[in-house]
Amino acid sequence: MINRIVASVAEAMADMRDGATVLVGGFGLVGQPNALIAGLIERGVRDLVIVANNAGGGKTGLANLMALGRVRRIICSFPRSAGSTVFEELYRAGKIELEIVPQGTLAERMRAAGAGIGAFYTPTAHGTKLAQGKEVREIDGRAHVLEYALHGDVALVEAWQADRWGNLTYRSSGRNFNPVMATAATTTIVQTQHLVELGELDPEAIVTPGIYVDRLVEIRK
Repeated sequence: MINRIVASVAEAMADMRDGATVLVGGFGLVGQPNALIAGLIERGVRDLVIVANNAGGGKTGLANLMALGRVRRIICSFPRSAGSTVFEELYRAGKIELEIVPQGTLAERMRAAGAGIGAFYTPTAHGTKLAQGKEVREIDGRAHVLEYALHGDVALVEAWQADRWGNLTYRSSGRNFNPVMATAATTTIVQTQHLVELGELDPEAIVTPGIYVDRLVEIRK
């Protein structure tokens, strides 16, 4: 019997290791799997590479993980946003590394990883500092930059509904980066706000099929 539900966040995070590349869903604080991030903190792992849309906000969630010195490097599109004081302080002090990736390119790099595509060309960032040192090729008269797929060891995802097979739905803007990250990691761990019985989810509404999900824990809000 397929059952990806685990009893607790601690069980879901039990094999997390130092130095992992962790894809963290969310757009700002919307759809961010904060219970799983708290579990990551409790696990005590460090030297992490975090991939996220932005570099956290306030003092909780991703910002708290960074404040505790657990993150070596962050790959994101918006390192500076309202309330991103923790990242700014760490970066100015030379305590965290940063790789900026344009938002569409970030999503496509992870989509490519999930689809088994090793690299792709995009015109985005050509002629800017973000393209320095990268291969450039002219396609249809326009310069394109070579970008490589972005794989994660672990993806931390928040869903709205899930069944025990791991089929997921998302609510409104909570969908954001979560579905693409779920496909791009070796292990995908999900916190869902609602667990439902098999057959309750409309097949047409399922965004992430259960084949991409490894562990699932219910976190009601």
